[in-house]
Amino acid sequence: MNLVVQGEDVDSVALKNLAKITGASAIEQITAQAFRLVGGHDSEDVDRLCAEAELDWAWVPSGRKLADFGLFVTDMDSTLINIECIDEIADMQGLKPQVAAITEAAMRGEIDFRESLTRRVSLLAGLPEAALAEVYEQRLQLNPGAERLMRGLKAAGLHTVLVSGGFTYFTERLKARLGFDEAHANELETHDGRLTGRVRGAIVDGEAKAAHLRHARERLGLKPDQVIAAGDGANDIPMLTEAGFAVAYRAKPVLRTVADCRLEHVGLDGLLNLFA
Repeated sequence: MNLVVQGEDVDSVALKNLAKITGASAIEQITAQAFRLVGGHDSEDVDRLCAEAELDWAWVPSGRKLADFGLFVTDMDSTLINIECIDEIADMQGLKPQVAAITEAAMRGEIDFRESLTRRVSLLAGLPEAALAEVYEQRLQLNPGAERLMRGLKAAGLHTVLVSGGFTYFTERLKARLGFDEAHANELETHDGRLTGRVRGAIVDGEAKAAHLRHARERLGLKPDQVIAAGDGANDIPMLTEAGFAVAYRAKPVLRTVADCRLEHVGLDGLLNLFA
């Protein structure tokens, strides 16, 4: 196994200490921000040392390349993008604190996602549909490294899926913008140009996200270890546990425990360094 470490500023002393405690035979530079410690073994001190040095880390099998995978599935809100769309929509109603509190509780796994979504969407009733465009155009930004990650995934031949407990208004635009092969999310119901406070069709919750991953994997004839999934909250746990390699991006503590890699200091494109 190889230990890949990366960060905004990788300290050489920290690298040498990590090599020592893991018994790595060599240190290889991948990029200016990423290094591979070759042939080491796990140690309970790795997490502590990396946290002190502000480094992200992950164990990767020797020789594993990105092209060995066939499917990448990611969450949208707070993973691919920098906001929770529903919170920003609610801000147009002057209700962001109330909605954001429910969102945060759901992300931590404290309340059922379906219940939380129904409660939050109901508060949006009467809001002009134009508010969605305002959120997309003025508030939504891609998280660092998102575009480079997508280019790398496509170059390696992976099928890419955006799956979200958010809304199709945003996933469809991001699908076109970034070149995702598929996108799945909840559809907000509208009438006469205003939100009704309801979702049309079945709710995309954590189990639905996992189901979309399984369906894509089976359709492509892939094994579980050929799938990468990324997310940030409790609603992503079922999806990440279905994947062979799970990435937690700026994630809630409940999700970090099921992840193979936690990206806290580098951008989404840090994933590419793991399999370079």
